Amino acid sequence: MTNCAQRCRVTYPIRSAAPVMMTTTLARAPPGHHDPTGQRGAGPGHCPHCRARQTGAEHEPAALEALELPSQLPCKPKAVRDTRGQPTTPLGRCTPAPRESPPLGERPPRQTETYMPSSPLNRRTFILLGAAVAAAAGTRTTVAAAATSPTPLAGTPTPVRIVDDEATPATRALFAYLKRQQGKGILFGHQHDLTYGFTFTTPNGRASDTRAGVGDYPAVFGWDTLILDGDERPGAEGASEAENIAALSRCIRQGDARGGINTLSAHMPNFVTGKNFHDTTGRVVSQILPGGAKHAHFNAFLDRIAKAVKRALRPDGTAIPVVFRPFHENNGAWFWWGAGHTTPAEFIELFRYTVEYLRDTRGVHNLLYAYSPNSSFAGDPADYLKTYPGDRFVDVLGFDSYDENAGPTPWLDAVVKDLAMVVRLANERGKAPAFTEFGEGGTEVRNQQWFTQLAQAIEADPLARQVTYMLTWANFGGTKRAYVPYPGHLLFPDFVKYEQDPYTLFAADLRGVYSAHTTAVKNAPFLHLVTPTDRQRVAAPRTTIRVRVTPARASQVTYSVNGGRARKLCLDTDGFYSGDWTIDPALRNNRSVTLTVSTRLDGKTLTDSAVVLLGELTPLPVGWVDDFEGYAADNTALSQAYTHVNSHTLTLSADHKSSGSYGLAYAYDFTGSEYTGAGKPLDADWSAFTSLALWLRGDGSANGGALQIVADGVDFWYQIPLSDTSGQDVRAPFSEFTPAPWDTEHTGAVLDAAHLAEVTAFNLYLVHGSGAATKGTVYVDNIRAE
Repeated sequence: MTNCAQRCRVTYPIRSAAPVMMTTTLARAPPGHHDPTGQRGAGPGHCPHCRARQTGAEHEPAALEALELPSQLPCKPKAVRDTRGQPTTPLGRCTPAPRESPPLGERPPRQTETYMPSSPLNRRTFILLGAAVAAAAGTRTTVAAAATSPTPLAGTPTPVRIVDDEATPATRALFAYLKRQQGKGILFGHQHDLTYGFTFTTPNGRASDTRAGVGDYPAVFGWDTLILDGDERPGAEGASEAENIAALSRCIRQGDARGGINTLSAHMPNFVTGKNFHDTTGRVVSQILPGGAKHAHFNAFLDRIAKAVKRALRPDGTAIPVVFRPFHENNGAWFWWGAGHTTPAEFIELFRYTVEYLRDTRGVHNLLYAYSPNSSFAGDPADYLKTYPGDRFVDVLGFDSYDENAGPTPWLDAVVKDLAMVVRLANERGKAPAFTEFGEGGTEVRNQQWFTQLAQAIEADPLARQVTYMLTWANFGGTKRAYVPYPGHLLFPDFVKYEQDPYTLFAADLRGVYSAHTTAVKNAPFLHLVTPTDRQRVAAPRTTIRVRVTPARASQVTYSVNGGRARKLCLDTDGFYSGDWTIDPALRNNRSVTLTVSTRLDGKTLTDSAVVLLGELTPLPVGWVDDFEGYAADNTALSQAYTHVNSHTLTLSADHKSSGSYGLAYAYDFTGSEYTGAGKPLDADWSAFTSLALWLRGDGSANGGALQIVADGVDFWYQIPLSDTSGQDVRAPFSEFTPAPWDTEHTGAVLDAAHLAEVTAFNLYLVHGSGAATKGTVYVDNIRAE
């Protein structure tokens, strides 16, 4: 499967270069909340789709800028309807008045609007006239619907419950907007829209592939912390830390000035090895949590994020809200914060620590926080929530998904099912739902109706259509993929149709993003155990317990082991209630215990607990993947040690094994997919071995299995049957492994000693055979290289 890491590095051929276009320079107010007319980019007498306009004589230079636009781009007006849904004269890409949610199955109508007159009135004069007209009509209006510093509306403020109950008014208003927007149209987003592209070479804060194609900016601008490391523009490798911080702040300001909402993802470096996010070695998460050897390095990185976000200010000093999306696609194995490289509990505590550090320690109050694992979840909320940090730490529920087949099914069906599930969860939990990353994967342009088919599928589902925004990846240019098609690209005509769909919203469509008058619901006290984490193995005779209590300060916090005597923890200089736990030697023999922490606040008892594995784990021999003896008889610990693709369950089996106390029971379910897979990350040199062996007891079905080894970046596999039910050793010579069918980049590669010197993963895939059983269980033991 193509993942975010691969998207950043894999190159693809592009059909043709962008054509050279003559441009015309137009002076206009920038779209969005910096247009005090409230027209979201519809300046005096101009069509915000083709940008044709007549300018007035008096405008404030600070709010105007020269935009270079393709002169040959025709105006392709969207259908415009009046408030009764009746057609009116097309006005180009005209911005609609606030809309009610349409009946299910129908598109929301475009509504008419009043344009600013083409006259020498300056913008302040027009604001006063607009307010006077509204007052005369007996209506209440916000003149600048998404103004930089919105004037609070009269009446009772709307309560919002978000992660940061001290968030700025604009940040609270953004969250209220995202909730209010559900079912009224889906905002289109693009990563690095202003800094990378095929239609420009030098970023200037205005050039954009999206705008070059459809005459408008995306409604959502995505940025990444790689800018802070100088690894992505406008950051620079030779620039100072302060210069790269300023570059990220500038990006946020530019996205805001173009009328969009800003999001920030985080491809953080490997803090253990010093390499990039692709390097999954070193058990990084365990090392950057409190008490870890690289904890200070992680804090220093968060400090840079805090500085960049806090310095992203509008001219009036308002901090620009940002949706922060750290540690995305964590259920995949391609990032150091992903499955197999950390446990779910470690991930949860890392996410929580990040929020608390930015919010409470560094005082960043213009962030909303997004959770975005990788799909597919088959619509299963339990699968989606496996690593969920909790409602206290998340504002936006999303997921990432890329279409490897570029066809209407099964990817579209799976996406719609997962979107519906996420929307349902968001509605239940008071969160904003988002499609945080999407795009065409695999071979480029296999389906020339890809965008419109995706939009139609989402809009046809009564729940999926309530997602607030969907963001696609960056156009890095050159031979890389074009996630946003540009003029001349095979998908460009379909992208134009996608933009013209009344339910898709770009920057000029946004209304009242920051106009809501809100108040934050105060968060109740919350306690959580930071270290040790659930299912963590503690081999030492002593370890430090750390507990966080927010926002109040507790008079007493205690811990107990297996329900025994309560012992007091003390508040330390880092804000944790901490203390040393001296472990009973009798427990340090590969046993598990339950550690419970508690306090009493506001008349309520707050508790948290973790199962901790105690004692040294006997290391496996060189070349071994697993013998299934090191999990303290705990199925959760077993499952957390593996990565999972599609539906299956892994448990320890005392009845079916080759030797020792346990083997693996691998129960599959092909109801929602044609394959499933379980894998274990490795960091091994197998160059001295010649084959892969394991004990296998099949279920007698016509389904198939595949042993996969990821070696030096190549996916090699060897197919095995599941028909034998006697239980016996299977040996697969490395010389008979071939590149997996999906790894077309390495067709013809050989699993030789050079590749075997860098083994990074073992996976066992099960594949549904034609007419074969959809459910069953196979048993495995003693997986090793020989």
